[in-house]
Amino acid sequence: MSKPKGGAADIGRCDRRLTVARVHEQPDHASVKFFESARVYRMARTNSDYARALRDLHASAANGTVVRVRLVEANGGVIESAAADE
Repeated sequence: MSKPKGGAADIGRCDRRLTVARVHEQPDHASVKFFESARVYRMARTNSDYARALRDLHASAANGTVVRVRLVEANGGVIESAAADE
């Protein structure tokens, strides 16, 4: 497996490049763990881009690709958006 990109240099930023370790869907949100962080992040099902972002997160978990993640606030745990890194 290739070395994940992003990580420590991204600390304190709302926009990060991360590699998904696991996605777990729950009734009101998805819990997401990334290789670059010990934190469990959440993305609400009420997010207008939930379905597309969830597809990209699952794809990252399956193939080890990096996703661009935007958090609601710096150092926060709530995902505003996630998209495959191009």
